[in-house]
Amino acid sequence: MSSQQLRRLLADSAGTPTRSYQEAFTELAASHRGQPVVEILPFLRRAADEARLGFTAVDLREQAEAIRTGRRYSLRIRVS
Repeated sequence: MSSQQLRRLLADSAGTPTRSYQEAFTELAASHRGQPVVEILPFLRRAADEARLGFTAVDLREQAEAIRTGRRYSLRIRVS
């Protein structure tokens, strides 16, 4: 994912999602490995909001930490 695409992902709140959260996560994992969690979180939150997924702050922080470290992570969606 290019920097321009990441900026658009954060800035375009009116658009409809053009890809799944899994795709966004995979792209972030490839482009943001080693980056601080605080820099990854806004992108994950935006992608989750666009996909209308109810990830908690703890969920997103866990995902961002996996991206930062390069650790494998299986996305889980909790059903309540």
